Formats: sequence, C-alpha cells, structure tokens
Amino acid sequence: MKVLRLHGARDLRLHDEPSPAAASGEVLVRVTAVGLCGSDRHWFEEAGIGDAVLARPLVLGHEFVGVIEGGSRAGERVAVDPAIPCARCATCLVGQPHLCLGVRFAGHDVTDGALRTRLTWPAELAHAVPDSLSDAEATLLEPLGVALHALDLGHVQAGTTAGVFGCGPIGLLLIQALQAAGASAVVANDVLPHRLEAAVALGATPAGAVGGDEIVDVAFEAAGEDAALDDAIAATRPGGRVVLVGIPTGDRTSFTASAARRKGLTLLLSRRMEAADLSRALRLVESGLVDLAPLVTARYGLDEWRDAFGELVQQRGLKVVIEP
Repeated sequence: MKVLRLHGARDLRLHDEPSPAAASGEVLVRVTAVGLCGSDRHWFEEAGIGDAVLARPLVLGHEFVGVIEGGSRAGERVAVDPAIPCARCATCLVGQPHLCLGVRFAGHDVTDGALRTRLTWPAELAHAVPDSLSDAEATLLEPLGVALHALDLGHVQAGTTAGVFGCGPIGLLLIQALQAAGASAVVANDVLPHRLEAAVALGATPAGAVGGDEIVDVAFEAAGEDAALDDAIAATRPGGRVVLVGIPTGDRTSFTASAARRKGLTLLLSRRMEAADLSRALRLVESGLVDLAPLVTARYGLDEWRDAFGELVQQRGLKVVIEP
C-alpha cells in the first residue's frame, strides 16, 4: 500500500509498505479521504506540535473517512474518531477520556495517521456515514466535533451573543454551530480576506462593522495567534467567557493580563472533542443545520501531496482534502 511519512520538517516521503491486518476488535479501513488540519501544518513545518516532537517517521492525518474491508461491516462507509483513550486512568474513569494523558491520537507522536491507503482502527470508533455526505465533506465531521466541544465550554444557549476570531474550517464550523444553538448574533474576524468572506457568507457579521469592543457574551479564539486572542478579549463583555481553540506556533500564548482581569473574564482551553461529539456532528449535518460542502476548497491525490501541503501552508483556501 502507499504510505506518506513525515521524516523531518517539510520532509514528506511516499513509501510502499505492507497492508495491515485487523486484530480482534479492529476494522480494516480503506482510506478514501483525509482532511488536512492546522495541526498537520504544525507537524509539517515544525516536525512537532506543542511539546510533542517527531521521534520517528510519522504518518499524518486524523480527519479521515473510509470504507471497511472484511468482517460483518464490510462495505460500510465510516468517519473515524481519531482518539484512542487508555480507558484505565482516573481521567478516563471519571468520564473525560478526551483529556486522557495516555491517549493515542492518529497522526500524533508515535501513532500513525491516515495519509495512506489502508489502516486498522478500533471498530467502536468507526461511525457510519450517510450516503447524503460525500467522502470529502465527511472529513469535516471530526472538526465539527471539535467545534461542538468548544461550543459547550462557552455555555452557549439561545440568545447568546458570540464572536469567532479566526475563520479557518474550525471557526467556520463554530459559526454554524453557534447559529444552530440559537445564538442571537455572531461576529467574526480573520486577517485573510477570503476566510472573512466565507464567514460572512455563512451569516456572521464582521467584527469591525459593530465597533469591536465589549459586544459579545462569549468569544472563541480559533487562529492560534496572540492577535486573535487580544481581539477576542477586547470584544467580550465583563464577566464573559473566552474559549481558546487555536494551537499556537512555539507552544506559547500571550495576552495583556489587565485587559482580561479588569473584566473578570473566564478563559477556557479547548481540547479536541468528547466521545459523543462525532455523533452529535452527524446529527447536525443530517438535520441540515450545518453545511459542510462550502468548506471543501481543494482535493488532491496522495501522490499530489506537495501541492496539497503547499496549499495548506499558504492557507489559500479553506479545507484541503487528500483522497488516497
């Protein structure tokens, strides 16, 4: 099978490797589509992310869809939860497996991801995908789950006013999720004009058009940039919440403490998604409350990885999808 491995910063190589065999409790998945994420961009450019560094050639890709081969579920199209918690630690046992320190995550650390033609994965983490969704669209179910977890941290309810600062795929999914949750107004901002245009097309109001200061109950920083966090803090009313979703380059985030302190803001850091969020994402999409299709702006084959990662690094579009 074909496998794309990261050997160092900006050093991806396509390999021929044996196909894996599913163990007990696993399914063999023929990978049909993989969405490239901002975290994949960190790995590609920095050979690491946060405190994790490349220890051996790694297969990236955690937003993936495929078809099960063999067994009782043969032929089933599935979207896959990329996180395998240990299920034994205290954090898992109290119902927070998304915070498990021993989690194995596709395309991270030493756990190979989905930029290959086949992989095996726990059967319970493979969720059936309806025929109404294309493979490329279905890669966005995992990012939508991430957006829903951030939404929960923000305590969003009907009538909430919200801001989204950073309008990449996660930010654009947050805008739709906020509207589905009954937010009365959503403002948005991004330094890239085409991303702000996409946010406006989905119903958000440019933050600059409403003044920018103390206008929302909750703000979501989804860019991984200090400037976006500064804007989020400035836009949040006293007593409000700011949810940090973006991953910063260099593993550090900074903000002006007095700006947040004088308002008594609650700052929360969002970690991936919870176990039920992928199923929630599927229900939202099936109900028509979230539209995934407009976010897919580029599709490439596995052997076109140079073009795919070039587009990812340059942030020319929205979601880049590789179809092995």
